[in-house]
Amino acid sequence: MVSEIFLVGFGHLKHIQFFIFVLFLVAYLAIVIGNMSILTLISTSPKLHSPMYFFLSNLSACEIFMTTMIIPNMLSILWLNGGFVSFFGCITQYYLGSSTGNIECLLLTVMAYDRHLAICNPLRYSSIMNINTRNHLVAWAWVAGFTAMAILIITICHLQFCGLNTIDHFFCDLAPLLQLSTSDTSLVEMEVLFITIFLSFVPFVMIIVSYVSIFSAILRISSRSGRQKAFSTCSSHLASVCLFFGSICVTYMVPSQQNGMKINKFLSMSYIVVTPLLNPVIYTLRNQEMIACFRHYIFSKL
Repeated sequence: MVSEIFLVGFGHLKHIQFFIFVLFLVAYLAIVIGNMSILTLISTSPKLHSPMYFFLSNLSACEIFMTTMIIPNMLSILWLNGGFVSFFGCITQYYLGSSTGNIECLLLTVMAYDRHLAICNPLRYSSIMNINTRNHLVAWAWVAGFTAMAILIITICHLQFCGLNTIDHFFCDLAPLLQLSTSDTSLVEMEVLFITIFLSFVPFVMIIVSYVSIFSAILRISSRSGRQKAFSTCSSHLASVCLFFGSICVTYMVPSQQNGMKINKFLSMSYIVVTPLLNPVIYTLRNQEMIACFRHYIFSKL
């Protein structure tokens, strides 16, 4: 039985491995600082105590949690040119990383629903999106993400892993992990399909439907300034949705065999590193309220 798993990392890029290490270290620090800044700003600024920013703070917390589950261990693997992790440590990393990925998907869906209510039904927005509603929506997103993956992890733990213990990746992803199993993985693959449908595909369709309604409502606004103001309230979220789902689609459309696995290893950096790195930039630079509150916070500390 396999008790330890060896993660190869970027062993074939030894000549630039130090450069990659520094690049990911800087990126991780920027992710933590950027998202922590958003959390601090939202919690300390009364003007940002609205449902939209409450959901954004949960998204930032989710991204900090996800990257912390993966990048520090990845840095260790880069520094040591590969590294061992216990089998249950590998399973735990996959569970926490994939759970937070599903939670982020659900939070983006909740944020789309919030924008839909604010633009398409503004008169009833405050009564519908009250503090109880927003708390329940966020709670269900976190509970659903962790519960669904817990069911999958229980099934994976019942598989047999004998002999091979090397994964050509920098973290414990599902596809290379299942390749090590000597058992029939059809049940796991079926569960993954159901989880993908209900926690990724259905939320994505709901986001598309929400934005069709949003764009229809915006086009019905008579004044140009009104249309621009309405669109500006959801442009950051739309950019984040395109970035997140685009990176996921590109990553998992690549086959997981032979050379496809090596390509998948590089593409997976798009949602592990690039998306959490760019989201704070998207939500701050394109949001005048965030910029104004940030300036006020900085000047108040000087």
